[in-house]
Amino acid sequence: MPSAETRNEKLDLRLTPSAKRTLQIAALAARRSVSEFVLESALARAEETLPDRRRFGLSAEQWAAFQAALDAPPRPALRLAKLLREPSVFERGRKR
Repeated sequence: MPSAETRNEKLDLRLTPSAKRTLQIAALAARRSVSEFVLESALARAEETLPDRRRFGLSAEQWAAFQAALDAPPRPALRLAKLLREPSVFERGRKR
């Protein structure tokens, strides 16, 4: 959260007494006020929910390598092919 931004907006919230107690206990454990704890938790969840806000930076060289890896054909998975040819553990014990 940008520290230069003034916090002048208010958000009212109705909750059950048990939910409030849980938030108070969690805030205490995190050594935060309930407001700070709820705000930080909600913003963290918002970042997880908004995929367009997820970013990771790559240099031009790293980006080219990343794209090349995505475009490359898959490597042969010999053990996987063998596994798929063999009967499964569920099929081995079956009587036909």
